[in-house]
Amino acid sequence: MLRIENLNVHYGGVHAIQDLNIVVPAGSIVTLIGANGAGKSSTLRSICGLVKKVTGQIIYDGKNIVGVQPYDRVGLGIAMVPEGRRVFTNLTVLENLRLGAYSLKDKRYVGEDLEKVYQLFPRLKERLKQRAVTLSGGEQQMLAVGRALMSRPRLLLMDEPSLGLAPNLVKELYQTIDQIHRTGLTVLVVEQNARLALKLADYGYVMEVGQVVLQGLSADLAEDEGVKKAYIGA
Repeated sequence: MLRIENLNVHYGGVHAIQDLNIVVPAGSIVTLIGANGAGKSSTLRSICGLVKKVTGQIIYDGKNIVGVQPYDRVGLGIAMVPEGRRVFTNLTVLENLRLGAYSLKDKRYVGEDLEKVYQLFPRLKERLKQRAVTLSGGEQQMLAVGRALMSRPRLLLMDEPSLGLAPNLVKELYQTIDQIHRTGLTVLVVEQNARLALKLADYGYVMEVGQVVLQGLSADLAEDEGVKKAYIGA
């Protein structure tokens, strides 16, 4: 579904991503792991079109989308759950969810999609009329995921979904991600929690200073001594 070839990203004089190559097969969960500053989030932002100085190819569904506007990428079926959730705090839960569906040409399915989100996150249904600012961190993360799903994506990008959440909420969230994936959705997830990410994903890439330094089946990476020492703490 997604193939990145020789991707380079610059922020001013900083060469943040260097000749990056990754593949995300349709129907899979792929994870990017690494320390802060490794280039993981920049990779997701490049896929979304939020980074301007990009060279190389981002091939989605057979088409190079470098140069395609971010809102058009949403229309192609790419949705992002950003780091820090970024919900619209002055709007209600329902308004946030409806905004997720703004790109849909056929609005007949919005009600049906809302019900699917409520099934995944019953707490959101209980808080529909509350402003997002009143939600807990975990509830805001649920809302961010639900909002992304409202665009009916084929590829879901998730940037540090477990960041700042209590352990019980992290476990619940990852169970939900697995449930979403089982419907056929392709997922690319960036995580500092390598143990969790590798347990969830089919395949993983380890990034350091804007480059992939190791890749393989998640089960194999989880047993790699270097990965365990650097990222898992075992």
